[in-house]
Amino acid sequence: MVRQYETVFIMTPVLSDEQMKEAVSKFQDYLKNKGAEIVFEDHWGLRKIAYPIQKKSTGFYHLIEFKADTQLVRDFEVELKRDERVIRFLTVALDKFAVAYNEKRRREKQPASEKEDEK
Repeated sequence: MVRQYETVFIMTPVLSDEQMKEAVSKFQDYLKNKGAEIVFEDHWGLRKIAYPIQKKSTGFYHLIEFKADTQLVRDFEVELKRDERVIRFLTVALDKFAVAYNEKRRREKQPASEKEDEK
């Protein structure tokens, strides 16, 4: 069954910018190659973590919203667990209200010029 999911993962802050981008592209490619449709992505950058994880108080946050089969999500989480650059992740299945909220929030964030292009 195909559902829409949202995964936020935190990568270790000791990575260089290139290493962080390479890790993100690895996960994007994994999802695309397995047949998932990436709906939205957002890089939140280096942020403070609420509590230390592996003696680190900051991390690179990245969000991926995608449509995929349930089994693919399980496999994707295994990939996240295997990668030593990822210190935490959370995957949430979105219901129709969450999907509508995310779409509305993205439309409101768009610059006025892009909103005109959609009409």
